Amino acid sequence: MAEKALSGVKVLEYAQFVAGPYCAKLLADLGAEVIKIEEPQTGDEARGRGPFSNDIPHSECSGLFLYANTNKLGITLNPGASDGKRLFLELVKGADILIEDRPPGEMKRLGLDYETLKATNPRLIVTSIAPFGQTGPYADYKTYHLNSYLGSMLGSLLALDGREPVKAGGVAGEYVCGVSSAAATLAALYAQGLSGRGQHLDLSKQEMLISVGRVVAVLSAFDHQQQNPGQSSVRQCQDGWSIVMVGVEERQWLGLVELMGNPEWARDERLRDMNYLAEHRDEIERRVSEWSPEHTRDEIYHRGQALGSPTAPVLTPEEVVNSEQLAARGFFADIEHPRAGRIKYPTAPYRFSRTPWAAERPAPLLGQHNEEIYCGRLGYTREELVRLKETGAI
Repeated sequence: MAEKALSGVKVLEYAQFVAGPYCAKLLADLGAEVIKIEEPQTGDEARGRGPFSNDIPHSECSGLFLYANTNKLGITLNPGASDGKRLFLELVKGADILIEDRPPGEMKRLGLDYETLKATNPRLIVTSIAPFGQTGPYADYKTYHLNSYLGSMLGSLLALDGREPVKAGGVAGEYVCGVSSAAATLAALYAQGLSGRGQHLDLSKQEMLISVGRVVAVLSAFDHQQQNPGQSSVRQCQDGWSIVMVGVEERQWLGLVELMGNPEWARDERLRDMNYLAEHRDEIERRVSEWSPEHTRDEIYHRGQALGSPTAPVLTPEEVVNSEQLAARGFFADIEHPRAGRIKYPTAPYRFSRTPWAAERPAPLLGQHNEEIYCGRLGYTREELVRLKETGAI
């Protein structure tokens, strides 16, 4: 394999669903060797989530799992079994980083808390991801992504037109947590390189999601009030949807007025006052939404941009995948998977001139690399591997 930014870095991932696995994937994409640990028989929870290749539910064909676990090796291991803890500690000896998302206290109950792991490998960085972190009155609360998202202030940002708070589509918040966790882990890796010592990172999904709503979080703290983000700027058009914002600057507002053909109602001189404009936002939003269906996305986009009015088309998934811009940058790549077949994947949102991204391997089958890791690296025989499987350790 070609030299990568994180070549030589060894990562253990004992996590499932999205946040932890995506954190590990980002490191794997940068060249780290990631060994993904899954529970025997069942594997990662994400294996049961769609969409599925060819719309046929199968644990090896989940699009969610396939994307979040490219460029990784995969083994099965139960640290709670008789031999599982010993195997886990053997793997830790050769690792630089462990990413785990077990409920707070579970690693300690397994005899795998940070102090124990540190004694085994003083250089080890342990990245612990939990809904509310490792401490505090909520530490033991169990949550789904919906709970974490709406407990972070982001839900109120999408409480539009008087409707109830909602979350963004899919599991976007989980990916946000994965990115934040990866950034923190890379900082700890840098410190490890300087000091030779590891450390324990305590990451709270709630806090990571609050950090995404940075300005609103600060304003809320200052004013002690719920901040109203205003009305949606997504408008129905003749052929889909466009983003047409009511400008927060005078030049943007004047550009929007000209874009709409200088209607009579918009000639009111009071609308040149941005404070007055903000006070009458609801009425103006209604007027703009009545105007936009008479025009196509491209008409609004190109003319709006030329006039200095913030506008953009809302693209469908198909349009994004077939975008000439993304094609020119090679953002999507086909990866062949032994069970799911050939699928188009997003690659990386960066371009390194000396250590470029590459699809080294597809997401692993459940336990695909057991023999390579346990026999080839830890020195177990195939016969011992069979015994370990029979005892439920792997």
